[in-house]
Amino acid sequence: MSQPREIAAGATYLLTRRILRRHFLLRPDAAINQLVVYALAVSARRYGVEVHALCAMSTHLHLVVTDVQGVLPHFLQFFHRIVALGTKVLRKWEGPVWDHEATSVVRLLTPAAVVEKIAYVLANPVAAGLVRRAREWPGVKVDVGELGRGVLHAARPSAYLDPENPQWVEKATLPLALPPAIEKENAESFRHQIAAELERQEARARAEVERQGLRFLGAERASKVSPYERATSSEGLRGRNPTFAVGRGQGDAWRTAAAAVRAFRASYRAALERWRAGVRSILFPVGTWWMRTFHGASVHDVVLAV
Repeated sequence: MSQPREIAAGATYLLTRRILRRHFLLRPDAAINQLVVYALAVSARRYGVEVHALCAMSTHLHLVVTDVQGVLPHFLQFFHRIVALGTKVLRKWEGPVWDHEATSVVRLLTPAAVVEKIAYVLANPVAAGLVRRAREWPGVKVDVGELGRGVLHAARPSAYLDPENPQWVEKATLPLALPPAIEKENAESFRHQIAAELERQEARARAEVERQGLRFLGAERASKVSPYERATSSEGLRGRNPTFAVGRGQGDAWRTAAAAVRAFRASYRAALERWRAGVRSILFPVGTWWMRTFHGASVHDVVLAV
């Protein structure tokens, strides 16, 4: 049984979803880029999600978002469904698009974590040995200068989406919002911090490629690989999937966050045990989503003390 996850309104997350068996189904081209931007713009608007950064790799997708209304599971289900069905049409692909593992959802609890993870998202094509600099990646991405002020645009894809259905608008826009942890007057400083962290991560990635005696694939070749091939580079076994991040050198914040996660899980399990015993008046902890949404369980209106 998976661990219960707190879904909190206003929380900021790093989200990662992988393509089945590391196929290159999201290989960057005009049609796939259009599909990803359109699907994300429509989904974010529908569920009130603020998008801060993204990078669509050929084999996986990274997003940094804020779940303003506490409906993240609904957003992910809707967004991933549109991308999957559109991809199946564009690639003439039979079977699942997404990996069987659930979306990785990492809550970013400090400004330091937001900076590090956004830089991580932007640096992904460099870390994968595809391009020497993040800005060279031809897939859907955000540049540092667009953070908190850019807008992505996409016309409705002809694949899969019915133009007669009013939910599929002809043109969709995706404004890139500042994370709530960042004040507007600090926006430029925030972008400078991410630029510095991105430069650090890019330099580290280039050094690793050189150490291994490899060469970067390059944007042009990355755009021409067959979407039906699979990544052949070695990939270590996936370890424990973190539920939160606080950034480097944030030991006190990490301990506080870890204690809060343990408290939520303990409270949730105790409430679930009572629920299974037939006690329908039991209150689940704040952030309980599944039991509240699908079973009508009652939830505390205040956070329990750690």
